[in-house]
Amino acid sequence: MKLNKYSIGIGDRFGQQGKAQLDAVKKASNRGVTITPVWNKSYREHELIGTRPMDTRREADDAVRTQGWVENYFVDADHVGMSTVELFIEASDFFTLDVADFIGQSAEEDHVQNFINRCKKYSGSLDIPGIDGSLEISEGEVEEIARKYLYGVEEAGRIYRHIKGHKQGDFIVEVSMDETENPQTPLELLFILAAISQEGIPAQTIAPKFTGRFNKGIDYVGDIAQFTSEFEQDLAVIRFAIGEFTLPSNLKLSVHSGSDKFAIYGPIRDALKKFDAGLHLKTAGTTWLEELIGLAEAGGDGLVLAKEIYKKAFSRMNGLCQPYATVIDIDPLLLPNPKEIDQWNSDSFAFALRHDNTNVQYNSHFRQLLHVGYKIAAELGDLYLSALREHEGIIAKNVTENIYERHIKKLFL
Repeated sequence: MKLNKYSIGIGDRFGQQGKAQLDAVKKASNRGVTITPVWNKSYREHELIGTRPMDTRREADDAVRTQGWVENYFVDADHVGMSTVELFIEASDFFTLDVADFIGQSAEEDHVQNFINRCKKYSGSLDIPGIDGSLEISEGEVEEIARKYLYGVEEAGRIYRHIKGHKQGDFIVEVSMDETENPQTPLELLFILAAISQEGIPAQTIAPKFTGRFNKGIDYVGDIAQFTSEFEQDLAVIRFAIGEFTLPSNLKLSVHSGSDKFAIYGPIRDALKKFDAGLHLKTAGTTWLEELIGLAEAGGDGLVLAKEIYKKAFSRMNGLCQPYATVIDIDPLLLPNPKEIDQWNSDSFAFALRHDNTNVQYNSHFRQLLHVGYKIAAELGDLYLSALREHEGIIAKNVTENIYERHIKKLFL
């Protein structure tokens, strides 16, 4: 089972927009670019909404059947660890192995020393095609990287072998280290890939943490020039590591919380062309925001419901934000007051929520709060789902347009 050069993770909190999401991917296919859709949903999202991984599988299968999609597609067990992976084994054929919590824990001493000995030959000056100048690597740096990352990679190996031992059929593996405090440097990535090879993990994507802020559903914040330089070096490292460590030939970078990072889409696209490299873009639940925009644009009861969800999210802000504290930046003083919301019409709500930096009414703080406020909609149960079904047409238009116009076209076309 092989992941194509380009793929996109299309998270769908409530499992209602599979067809509309797939329509965006089909538009790219009609222009000659095949992008593999990957429906992703985490354990936390399933728990909050009350769904199961098999619900995501049914959504994906139904969308593919209904829309006549004949290319590959996958269902991702998003950010799983050993304690949660069992729930996903039957339904998923793509596993994002999240080992961020194990970074910094030291592996057994003989494992560390064995890894250092295996990698001694890379000490000194190392030339990697695509990186200007030689990388100067000391044995001390190799040891430091081993003590920081080896245990996490070993944990990924344990999860991978558990899946392999219990799942019927082939599957895709991604190793994720993005939900950490500090980014991984290209040099660290090199030895992380060496460790992945040593563990026998056939990783087809690797999700490091990049320089800058990748907040949920809003634009990139950081030094774009620095990001561009490090992203290109990461691509060079991956190309080198594939041959050096006998990793899968289609191994590629995965950008998590990649939705709406418009400021770096251009540099990413240029780098992919420069290195003839692939990419997995994992969007961060923005389909749920397009549902709210569609409800608001529908007016009437739809607008009333969208307003009610915001007002409840505003009153429960601290609890909703706490699980996402490292990936949101909300200034409460810049949030609209619920009384102000009562006076908004459809356009006011949609303009504030839709990520359009050219619109002076766009409010990134409003958008972030609603992004993490999907628990409110989940608590509404069938009231919310019925509204989605009632206004399916306008919602689907927003979902497809968002993925195709703002993401696929900017990155892959």
